[in-house]
This record gives sequence, C-alpha cells and structure tokens, in this order.
Amino acid sequence: MKFNILALGFAAGLIWGGAILLVGLANLIWPGYGQAFLDILASIYPGYHPAASAGSVIAGAVYGLVDGTIGGVIFGWLYNLLAGRISAPSA
Repeated sequence: MKFNILALGFAAGLIWGGAILLVGLANLIWPGYGQAFLDILASIYPGYHPAASAGSVIAGAVYGLVDGTIGGVIFGWLYNLLAGRISAPSA
C-alpha cells in the first residue's frame, strides 16, 4: 500500500499547525500555558517570538502548517520509496 503523498503532507500540516494554534490560543487565555513548548518553537522557527499576541499565534500556526506539510511529504515519499523496495512476505 502506498500513501498519497500530498494528502499526507496536508494532513500532517493541518495537525501540526492546528496544535500550535491551539497552544498559542490557550496561552493567550491562560498566560504561561504551554510556554516551554512555545519557547522551543521560537528556537526552531526563525522570526517567531512567542509573545502574547494574536499576530504571533497566527505566525506560529503558519510556520507549523508549512513545516508539518513539508515533513508529511518527506515522510510519505520515504515510506513509498521503502515500501516499494521491501516486499511483503506472502501468506
């Protein structure tokens, strides 16, 4: 079985971007929530600063959407490559 690479990429991007969006919004409502997670993201994504503002939440979600999509596409491509080379044992 092979993956639809683009579908997997978009799904991974939506999940990762959505996770960052939810943590960012929770941080706006409850200051300090997920701060360590947001600080880690700031160390990875250039130009992202986990400030308590709607702009930073949107920027982080966009970074996550793009990053997750790229990661999902790479994962799907690698899976399909390896699945094609490794044959399943016959029953």
